[in-house]
Amino acid sequence: MRYFFILSLLLAQNAFAQCKDYIISVRGDTLNCTDFKGQKQGRWVISIPEIRGERGYEEQGVFVNGKREGTWRRFSLEGDLLAVENYRWGQKNGQSVYYSQMGDPIRQEAWRAVNPDNPYDTVAVVDPNNPDKVLRYEVVKVEGHAMKHGIWKYFDPSTGAIAKTEEWQFDKPAPKNVDDLAPL
Repeated sequence: MRYFFILSLLLAQNAFAQCKDYIISVRGDTLNCTDFKGQKQGRWVISIPEIRGERGYEEQGVFVNGKREGTWRRFSLEGDLLAVENYRWGQKNGQSVYYSQMGDPIRQEAWRAVNPDNPYDTVAVVDPNNPDKVLRYEVVKVEGHAMKHGIWKYFDPSTGAIAKTEEWQFDKPAPKNVDDLAPL
């Protein structure tokens, strides 16, 4: 029994020793943890004050090994939701939506993060006449950043209707018709 008690004390000490710097939130949560390697870990709240006429804001999300991961939310200093962004490998990935001060969507973006450990990707080349048919797969070199990939929507602030849409494929505007397709 004595050995079990000593073992549990050592495990508890390791659990508390993961953060070199951190803060405790009002609800008792550990926030803004920096590990002993100097990397940000876990849940973070980042406050940006008003400066030179620019409005301040707060961001909330999770860091994994110093890189943003998962869903991040941006709020005005008054508490209004300004943006919801998704991250992978520290880069934007998936849908990002930006809102006006009134809570109406302004812009919806689609991103694709690139794994920095693997600079190559396999892309399906589809038949332009039959989008369900894959002609072949190509291995392409990609840069180590997030790329515009998918449908981007811009909203009219007065009506909330979609004012403009754009389609992107790997950081380039998507071809509008078959004649715009470039050979690989």
